Amino acid sequence: MEAGAEEAAVGLVVLEKPNGGCGASCMQYRLVVRDVNTLQILQLYTCLDQIQYIEWSSDSLFILCAMYKRGIVQVWSLEQPDWHCKIDEGSAGLVASCWSPDGRHILNTTEFHLRITVWSLCTKSVSYIKYPKACQQGIAFTKDGRYMAVAERRDCKDFISIFVCSDWQLLRHFDTETQDLFGIEWAPNGCVLAVWDTCLEYKVLLYSLDGRLLSTYRAYEWSLGVKSIAWSPSSQFLAIGSYDEKVRILNHVTWKKITEFEHPATIANTKTIVYKEVEKSPSVETERLSFPPTRALASSLFSTESKYDISQVPVSLQYIKPVADRANPKMGIGMLAFSPDNCFLATKNDNIPNAVWIWDIQKLKLFVVLEQLCAIQSFQWDPRQPRLAVCTGNSKVYLWSPAGCVSVQVPMEGDFQIVSLSWHSSGDSMALLSKDNFCLCYLEREEVK
Repeated sequence: MEAGAEEAAVGLVVLEKPNGGCGASCMQYRLVVRDVNTLQILQLYTCLDQIQYIEWSSDSLFILCAMYKRGIVQVWSLEQPDWHCKIDEGSAGLVASCWSPDGRHILNTTEFHLRITVWSLCTKSVSYIKYPKACQQGIAFTKDGRYMAVAERRDCKDFISIFVCSDWQLLRHFDTETQDLFGIEWAPNGCVLAVWDTCLEYKVLLYSLDGRLLSTYRAYEWSLGVKSIAWSPSSQFLAIGSYDEKVRILNHVTWKKITEFEHPATIANTKTIVYKEVEKSPSVETERLSFPPTRALASSLFSTESKYDISQVPVSLQYIKPVADRANPKMGIGMLAFSPDNCFLATKNDNIPNAVWIWDIQKLKLFVVLEQLCAIQSFQWDPRQPRLAVCTGNSKVYLWSPAGCVSVQVPMEGDFQIVSLSWHSSGDSMALLSKDNFCLCYLEREEVK
């Protein structure tokens, strides 16, 4: 692995789309566009205020910069650097902004979620969507970009509106059987919309494109319910993570549960591989010691090497009992992600923060557990192959594949604590983010003989 130059940022970077070769980062009011392969600066834009959010258009020709404090969105063109667009929401304010799938419309959500304003870059027309619901995931586009679902709240009831993205005409409008809708997400094939309720009530509703209720799933009552949801890339499975530390898998034929994955603190199955991270300080020959030490020697003295050992089962994992009298307890399945080939599911149980669980979807069994020294901050699958990247808040990246797993020290100077990561669409590189900086890492591709 090779690391590109470290850059100061506001804690966010967006890599290029499949048809682009650029990466963008922002620092205060400046937007920097770089060539991902050489890291040379291609464009440098100056915005009107500090940037809170940036996002590429789907064709990588435009990039929007949202300045929520001033209620302004600025749009820049890579092909025509002199062209730019400014959208001012005025007294209505701004709390969220995003691109439509066609890359020619911008959706702005005003303060207090009074409305969503759809701005067209081509015709300069404006459309309005009233009563959007303030929830974790209230807007969802189908993968093909044809339809948009919006969660709404009016007269103390939840509704879903489905719009055609080509002309923003309302296709369907229906109420949902939820107490306090929390999120919506389309299946990758765009045929089914999953809707889930507040964590106070376990309820998952599945609707067709025309608004018919296909199924309702409730695993239990009178306890904290759904915490996370993930569709498999094939749309065959819906994984539901809940506060009872279990993942339930629904099938796409009957929408019934086919299995559930438990996350116990003790791994007893001999067929499960447990990789345990261990650290060792590198040994330094006394003859090489000098005072004052050289910069390279000082770095090696205080650095630690990390590797994985295969633990013999049974293995007891570090279990944290949540504080019962506090809101948002750290318990249950907080992260879910399917591999791009549908073969594996990675999960994290917040009660056991140092472990990543990898399940074999073909056999519906636990395959591997990665036991880290620090709490899991983020993980993400390589978009091209079943390879999982994990970060734990230190300067290392952990990679797992069916062939094994490895710990990689990011070759950066200073204290670079990785809190999140993002793969490039080709799978050849990834962006690693700390609180104030980011770097690009390039992975060597194996030659196929």
